[in-house]
Amino acid sequence: MKDFSLEVRGCHKFDATGAISEPIYLSATYRHPAFRQSTGFDYGRVANPTRQVLEETIAALEHGSRAWAVSSGMAAIQLVLQLFKPGDHVLLSEDLYGGIVRLASIYERYGVYFEYVDTRDLAVIESRIRPETRGIFIETPSNPMMFVSDIRGIAKLAHANNALFIVDNTFLSPHFQRPLDLGADIIIHSGTKYLCGHNDVICGFLITKGGLTDIESQVELLAKSAGPTLSALDAWLMLRSIKTLGIRVERQSESALHIAHFLKTLPEVTDVYYVGLPEHPGHELHKSQAAGFGGMISFKVRTPAIARNVLEHLKFIIYAESLGGIETLLTYPLVQTHAEMPKELIERTGLDDYLLRLSVGIEDAEDIEQDLQQALASAAK
Repeated sequence: MKDFSLEVRGCHKFDATGAISEPIYLSATYRHPAFRQSTGFDYGRVANPTRQVLEETIAALEHGSRAWAVSSGMAAIQLVLQLFKPGDHVLLSEDLYGGIVRLASIYERYGVYFEYVDTRDLAVIESRIRPETRGIFIETPSNPMMFVSDIRGIAKLAHANNALFIVDNTFLSPHFQRPLDLGADIIIHSGTKYLCGHNDVICGFLITKGGLTDIESQVELLAKSAGPTLSALDAWLMLRSIKTLGIRVERQSESALHIAHFLKTLPEVTDVYYVGLPEHPGHELHKSQAAGFGGMISFKVRTPAIARNVLEHLKFIIYAESLGGIETLLTYPLVQTHAEMPKELIERTGLDDYLLRLSVGIEDAEDIEQDLQQALASAAK
């Protein structure tokens, strides 16, 4: 099936009723036909029919072998970090969601070592790989500076050194980018964002490529034992959301490109970071590994005071902390999503108190632009 068709139909199989909408199985436990016999479903924490269809759908969309639907994006990342053991060394993008930095600091207590590197530079990555390096984790485009990393190149480095290569694909979704096809081993999603798209489900996904039988067994054991798996109702809501994924993200990407060009014309704006702009340093690389530019824009304004004040003057855009939904949101990363980033990383990446992050929704782009213009002008007075 083509992308749009797979998003709409997923892995739904018609049951005896012919229901077009996937049934919601609100059952914690399941009857066994006989001694040591099972329908394939025994206990809801381990397997649920609604969640299973969602997982099969996500795996198909990402061209993966297996997928696990869990309670949040951070729950998915925790499953990844639990694959490492004391003494292991993991390279992380130096520009990435602040919650990952927080979680990594917790796992350092258990003897896993993390090092933050500029993953835009393959030579830098290669120079930081040690004999004990067992993982490389990136975001591309990154959050919030929109850095673009070479997925194919990093995959070669990781595999040459027996390390797992993990890509957080939240910003683009499988509609625009499929890192497994480019050499990644594991994909992570905050399903709360573009895959959900309606700001009403907290959800995460972990997807593996084929041939990682041992890794899949470990993840299955971790998910079964710790129980972060997604509820049946939330799984159904996610299945419903994914049906409109393509039309949502195509609209958001189209509007974002228009808005990025518009932001460049405003006197209060000094820098615009959007991978769809030809002058973006990662523009050509991004085009070589993705089918679209997405709906995320970061930009800097003339003063920190303008950055803070603009949030109070919004009339249409919503000042909030998430992204990827149908409503346009504006975020101040330094004090919201990246409040716990170490000062050293903030200085290295350019994340500062001048920076704002815009998640473009599906509203009329002109309404978004008008609100940005009036809010910035008011904030600068």
